[in-house]
Amino acid sequence: MVALERRAIEFAKLGNFGTDALEVNRELTRVAPSNQGAWTRLGRCCLELQQFDQATEAFNRALELNPTNNIAKSLHQEVLRRRARAPVHSDAASGFTPQDFYTLGQLASADAVRALGSKFESLLMSLNEQRTSARIVDTRNRAGQSGSKLFRRNSFYSGMHGHIFAFHHGGRWEPQFNLGMFSANPWGDNSFRVGLGFNMSPAGSDPDREAGQANTLAWFERFQQQVARTWRGHIVEWMSRSGGFIQFGERGPATDLLPKDAVEWLVNCRNPSGIGWVFVGRWLFVDKPEDAAVLGEMRKLVAEVEDTYAALFPLWVSVYSE
Repeated sequence: MVALERRAIEFAKLGNFGTDALEVNRELTRVAPSNQGAWTRLGRCCLELQQFDQATEAFNRALELNPTNNIAKSLHQEVLRRRARAPVHSDAASGFTPQDFYTLGQLASADAVRALGSKFESLLMSLNEQRTSARIVDTRNRAGQSGSKLFRRNSFYSGMHGHIFAFHHGGRWEPQFNLGMFSANPWGDNSFRVGLGFNMSPAGSDPDREAGQANTLAWFERFQQQVARTWRGHIVEWMSRSGGFIQFGERGPATDLLPKDAVEWLVNCRNPSGIGWVFVGRWLFVDKPEDAAVLGEMRKLVAEVEDTYAALFPLWVSVYSE
């Protein structure tokens, strides 16, 4: 054991975390399973060899032995970053995996955006080519708004911890065609939202926040009127068959509200400025196999978003063109 420890430390001092170092540290963990240093070095070797599952397992073991092992903590975060940046080798793997949602919940917001940005960007650019996206852009152009694409590049953002979102170009103070990804840490569920949202909070660095908030509140009032007069039954039916939920404030989807009750909440909401955020749309949950299959393959996810936007487009037009 002493000889193994000496060899393992020599490899580490030389910056050698290849297969020879891996075998030495693996043998050391076998004969001395309480050696946190060996588990940390083994994890580093697995990391450098892109054996991400084994690296995670080793760092978890090191942290079980010593929760204050800052080296293991830091390298565990590096596993998440490198795994998220690893090249995609098939269509089935090009969507969002359970590991992506785990990564989102473990990394700081800025790091999570960098780690998952390429997948979000791929989704947004694919949506730009869909029929409903062109219809939304045309409607906005006819209303005097600028933009030739529904989403611009790098137009996804970090919200609160465990949350990445995007909204259509020019949509900050409008009824938003919105996408959002949430991690179970801290939101309770690994989920993905697609639908219409109203951001009535003046928070952030956006210009003209006071006027912008007033505009969004006016849009939301029109939305409530349209739903109450014309769209109530349609939205209830669509939510019932499409996995639809509302969301409001700083909480996850209101899965405790049946569609009829959810639509009543939308119509009768009387404090939107205090609530800040209101959303209605389709939700996909990683723990549902059929939803996970959609999230895990980009072409299926693009089709799901397109179907959702197409279903909500007439309601959006009725509000936007009023």
